[in-house]
Amino acid sequence: MTESTLNLDAVRAFVLTADLGSFSRAADLLGASQPAVSLKVKRLEDMLGQRLLARTPRHVGLTAQGAAFLEAARGLLDDHDRAVSLFTKSRQRLSVGISDHVAGPDLPRIVARMNAIGCGAVLDIRIGSSGELLQSFDRREIGSVIVRFENGRPEGRTIGRDAIGWYAAADWSRRPGEPLPVATMPEPCGVRMMACQALDRAGITWREVFTGGGVMAVAAAVTAGLGVAALARRMLPEGVEEVGHRLDLPRLPDLPVVLHTRETGAQADGMFNALAQAFARKPSAPQ
Repeated sequence: MTESTLNLDAVRAFVLTADLGSFSRAADLLGASQPAVSLKVKRLEDMLGQRLLARTPRHVGLTAQGAAFLEAARGLLDDHDRAVSLFTKSRQRLSVGISDHVAGPDLPRIVARMNAIGCGAVLDIRIGSSGELLQSFDRREIGSVIVRFENGRPEGRTIGRDAIGWYAAADWSRRPGEPLPVATMPEPCGVRMMACQALDRAGITWREVFTGGGVMAVAAAVTAGLGVAALARRMLPEGVEEVGHRLDLPRLPDLPVVLHTRETGAQADGMFNALAQAFARKPSAPQ
């Protein structure tokens, strides 16, 4: 290596590009041009003597060396931001409520991305139902919420859409002649209402066999073989499969993921733009 000190701006450009899979998206968040971000990453690679990102016309991905370096790079940026904050009189506090319908198994990745892009902001994360979080938002107890779309609330920014389907354990089968066993969230869950109304309109007899206090509890009931549930594809645990077509169940519509926020400033804008891009990506099909 010709230099012995890492350039923190180059490291941050690398982390954002790796997270977003795009030089242009990283440039938008950094307020820079795409060529400038690409050049920073190239100089970092030259300094380390390793190729960190694999570039194609349509995609930017990590190389093996880049994947190995990524966590160390995150740690370096975190340490830097903590050190700077010791002598910063005030740090922006970002209070964000995330519906458990939206977070699920992705919550650690979502929080990590928010922390990386928040650049030293204090994160106040709350998890709850969409209805509860919207009430807290209306009472100004929380600055932002990321929730499923609620009827009667046209405001907000749609940052993604969740594909909803009927899922059951891979080895589960419906007993002939019996009502369809359904695992659900308690009322007034919007997904529960949508799924139950769809079954009723289709003339399908069903019975509730499990009510869970969170999406992960419902997913656990499905995995345990208690019955079927209407779930977003992103929420699926291992060992479940889509059964709507096999059981001739009604098709369920995609549901928007909506951001409501009163937060302002570059930190908040950058964080929410990155999250919007993450939610806009289509989830991979279940295994």
